[in-house]
Amino acid sequence: MHYLLKKDKNRCHWASADKPDMMRYHDEEWGKPVHDDQKHLEMLILEGAQAGLSWETILKRRDGYRKAFKHFNPRLVAKMTDQELEELLSDSSIIRNRLKVFSARKNAQVFLSIVKEFGSFDAYIWGFVGNKTVKNDSKEHKSSSKESDAISKDLKKRGMSFVGTTIIYAYMQAVGLVNDHAQDCFLR
Repeated sequence: MHYLLKKDKNRCHWASADKPDMMRYHDEEWGKPVHDDQKHLEMLILEGAQAGLSWETILKRRDGYRKAFKHFNPRLVAKMTDQELEELLSDSSIIRNRLKVFSARKNAQVFLSIVKEFGSFDAYIWGFVGNKTVKNDSKEHKSSSKESDAISKDLKKRGMSFVGTTIIYAYMQAVGLVNDHAQDCFLR
């Protein structure tokens, strides 16, 4: 199924017409506030997997990640066995990096402890931005912020990995904690 190209719309530069998957992701997901815990875990795992790679690479493997990590159900991911994780290292539908694959289980375990403490991961994460989207007015591209620094520090202290400030900032953009759409983007 082809994405209907809306040529009359200005978009962020990375969502170009020659990359329909990126354009669809931009138009339908990126920057829209997320309040679903399972979606939060999905984006944390995917952003961590993206470290050192392009988002387009991860987006093309998203269905593989959904299957491999049980549609990002935190309870199921947290209970994955070493054997299940080892088997994923031969699954070409995901990035087969041992540290990234095994971090998904640990991060899901920490995620669940945050849910237990705060009632939901959503309540925890939105608390870092005062429960409203931070709208960046800067025209320069950012890769971190004081909020991403604080979230990264706290998640690392709790035991998560692949949650450095740059990864967390990309996660914040993805789940709408920050609005970084270009000044002339129709979604600004």
